Amino acid sequence: MIIGIPKEIKKHEYRVGIVPGGVKGLVDSDHKVIIQKDAGLGSGITNEEYEAAGAVILETAKQVYDEADMIMKVKEPLSEEYELLHEGQILYTYLHLAPAPELTSALLERKIIGIAYETIQLEDGSLPLLTPMSEIAGRMAIQVGAYYLQKEHGGLGILLGGVPGVTRGKVAILGGGIVGMNAAKVAVGIGARVTVLDVNLERLRYLDDIFGNSIVTLMSHSQNIEETVTEADLIVGAVLIPGARAPNLVTREMLSGMKKGAVIVDVAVDQGGCIETIKPTYHDNPTYEVDGIIHYGVANMPGAVARSSTFALTNATLPYAIRIANQGWEKAVRGDQSLLKGVNVVNGTLVCKPVSEAVGIECVPLETMLG
Repeated sequence: MIIGIPKEIKKHEYRVGIVPGGVKGLVDSDHKVIIQKDAGLGSGITNEEYEAAGAVILETAKQVYDEADMIMKVKEPLSEEYELLHEGQILYTYLHLAPAPELTSALLERKIIGIAYETIQLEDGSLPLLTPMSEIAGRMAIQVGAYYLQKEHGGLGILLGGVPGVTRGKVAILGGGIVGMNAAKVAVGIGARVTVLDVNLERLRYLDDIFGNSIVTLMSHSQNIEETVTEADLIVGAVLIPGARAPNLVTREMLSGMKKGAVIVDVAVDQGGCIETIKPTYHDNPTYEVDGIIHYGVANMPGAVARSSTFALTNATLPYAIRIANQGWEKAVRGDQSLLKGVNVVNGTLVCKPVSEAVGIECVPLETMLG
């Protein structure tokens, strides 16, 4: 199989779909890897390093898309990339289709096979290809929040860790999954007062066992959410429903009761966000204010630490990429239920139910199509 790696074109996206070690893994399995010139520079990877691993460097994205059987990248295609996709081509990347009906329709029209990193799900419910980016985004959320809490950036002027004789800052984390747990690690590490809310009581027990008295755990319902965010200096949105649009947990009305200069970092923004007033932003203009509350809505937070993110992502995506390349997508998903859940669109048909419910397009179960 020919695997193509184009350069990411999303604004301030510096990650790339594979590292040289991943190229070698595919080449050693008798596949050809073609990479757009300079695709890895944002992650500190040169064309020469890719060539040494066995890749072929091509000048343009069109050349890569035209030749490749499978496109392996980081972010969902932008409108200018739609026409580059061709019928029957495998697109293996983060898709986040639930909040993106236009993208969903475009992928259906192009009749590609869309395999989404974020919906590949193991039997225990974990999301192995989302996990490394969630770990990074969760840890970054506290760093970013602490930065914007500084007075010169519009914040309350709060030091989250406090100092002796001064109250520590309060952090509210909505969701106790991978993002929430990693945010809690950093927040606890710098000495903040941390509250984590989740709807899963077993998850709350687990977090309580890990962190002990370092955090407060609360069941996530509207009263607890409102009371917690009203007192918080920093709110981290960390809710995820695999493949589906994130629910709005913090309403516009709740903002009026919050502290002016408090900061919201909604990591769930790429799935629509769990804060009603959030909207996607970019690294060069990451924040805006609503009712005096600072909103941070960058949808590709890990792109800011591109080298760490690219290597962490390849660690997770490569085994599945090799399986797809070795067996073909259909045989690969027949033999792996977790990979089957990753398939979102097939040859003009939507096959992912959570996406179907979010975008209002009819869904046909993939199992039915495969017989």
